Amino acid sequence: MTVGIVGLGLMGGSLGLALQNTKLVSKVVGFDHNLSHCEEALKLGLVHEIVSFSEIKQSNVIFLAIPVGGIIKVLHELQDVNEKTTIIELGSTKAEIVASVPPCIRSNFIAAHPMTGTEKNGPSAAIQNLYHDKIVVFCDTDNSGDLHKNRAIQIFSHIGMKIVFMDPHAHDAHASFISHLPHAISYALANSVMGQEDPKSILSLAAGGFKDMSRIAKSSPQMWSDIFKQNRENVLHSIEIFEK
Repeated sequence: MTVGIVGLGLMGGSLGLALQNTKLVSKVVGFDHNLSHCEEALKLGLVHEIVSFSEIKQSNVIFLAIPVGGIIKVLHELQDVNEKTTIIELGSTKAEIVASVPPCIRSNFIAAHPMTGTEKNGPSAAIQNLYHDKIVVFCDTDNSGDLHKNRAIQIFSHIGMKIVFMDPHAHDAHASFISHLPHAISYALANSVMGQEDPKSILSLAAGGFKDMSRIAKSSPQMWSDIFKQNRENVLHSIEIFEK
């Protein structure tokens, strides 16, 4: 099958590498609004070919490896895909995305959250085994067509992931504690230090503890602000419990 990946950063690029090692996929094509990302992804061999967005729609499977706000927008641009085209989004939130899927492609749609990643971004951050031996959460698959559900299970299994099924609201509540809250704390810690009168002197003393806790504050602020907004109530609830 041919797989199209929208978004060629850490998640999309790593997925491209992983899929090329499976017998399921004959060709991996990519699309990204950032032209330098396209050039870099091609140079690094993350995809076989860079194509237009209209050409991406001809793929058997389309992965959306973009910020959660962008996923909702792109889903509305995919309403004319073939009924046999599988659309898999990889966002860190689920309830708002699932609720936003146009009815005409709901059967095509799979909500998946691979529980993996690093603080780095862009095509150069791609890692061959990023997905291997990690968990992927599938949400609301009762409303997905059997062809698409089975295809998604097959693909993620072939790249070495363990699959967990979960309600989208339960996913967002759990993710707020194990993923979103740690990022909020890390950003707050980094900002607290950088907001001091002499941050360079403080950082010159930084050892393992600070580096470990502030590492994920290097993650994309744009991507994470979208995640915090979409999962606002759960994130605020987790912060309140953390403060207590």
